[in-house]
Amino acid sequence: MGDDRALLARHPVLAARLPWVRLGDFPTPVRPLDGVAEGLGLDPGVLWEKRDDLTSPVYGGNKVRTLEVLFGDAVTRGATHVYSTGAYGSNHGAATVLHAPRSDLVPGIMLYPQPPSRTAADNLAVMLSRRPVVRDLPHYTALPFGWLQLPQEARARGERPYIMEPGGAVPLGALGYVSAAWELAHQVEAGVLPRPRVLVVPAGSNCTTAGLLLGLRYAAEARVGFVDDGAPAPPVLWAVRVTPWPVTTRFRITRLAAQASALLAERTGDGSLVRKAAVLSTGLHIDGRYLGAGYGLPTAAGRSAVARWAEGTDHDLETTYSGKGAAAFVDFARTAPRGPILLWSTKSSAPLPPLDHDAIAEAPVRMRRWLTRARG
Repeated sequence: MGDDRALLARHPVLAARLPWVRLGDFPTPVRPLDGVAEGLGLDPGVLWEKRDDLTSPVYGGNKVRTLEVLFGDAVTRGATHVYSTGAYGSNHGAATVLHAPRSDLVPGIMLYPQPPSRTAADNLAVMLSRRPVVRDLPHYTALPFGWLQLPQEARARGERPYIMEPGGAVPLGALGYVSAAWELAHQVEAGVLPRPRVLVVPAGSNCTTAGLLLGLRYAAEARVGFVDDGAPAPPVLWAVRVTPWPVTTRFRITRLAAQASALLAERTGDGSLVRKAAVLSTGLHIDGRYLGAGYGLPTAAGRSAVARWAEGTDHDLETTYSGKGAAAFVDFARTAPRGPILLWSTKSSAPLPPLDHDAIAEAPVRMRRWLTRARG
């Protein structure tokens, strides 16, 4: 493949046209979930997992792929500070704070409260321990005002800020997961795993889902990995909603995927790469049955999946994202066990660094009170 970023290997011209920093270790492994399959009464080799929880030992998960492209853009634009926006327990925020210094960027966070959980509390504590620039919002509805105010405040402090949308969900960020889909296609082509019939992924900010949707189609059309009797056969992308409507919708996912295709066509100079949202939509299924009462609120099915992974695998899940995705994956396997079925593991399994309690004590009062509640 040459370059270990599969999209750059596919389009070498991007090396000069798409700044890309190295944060992750790729390709991430693919493993059979035979322990989970056995617990469900299924044969070995039916269930598989793409271990993007292992993208980096610093902090893994799906956000690393997106940040590689966005940090590259920030550095090219001469930014000094890079800001993540989202909820208190944001994986994107944690990844930004821990990885930004590796690109000589100062991290910042603009966050709002979410339902408390231990995993979310761990993320926020790690972020605050690194003393990022902090902008605390009272509620998610304040985010548009924050976007207006933060650039002015940052520039007044002498910063050159680069402010990311929640989850990095912009066309440029989605290209990180177009590359991931190509990476998976090459693994199928090399016989690392059989061609998946269905790929299950938790869908929150839509960036991962949109990038995969586009990349799976590209690879299938190129007859790489996803081929059946000589015809393109991309996996059905089964997106499990972990955020409510209108955050996670077919329209937003397919529009982002189409915009990413237009950006890729522009950067490569190849107009044939443009794909319409209506065409991309045919490969997408959105499943809203596992959201429960809302974002960040645990469900019984999610807790059951977390327990099943603790018993049948060598890594853990959590209840906000990965547990809900795994719950849908398990139910799908029970009701439609004809495989192979692949789960995309999106939550970092890297050990978190030690906390700086003095730094946490300097955090905004609302954040400290939330941490106390979340830790029970």
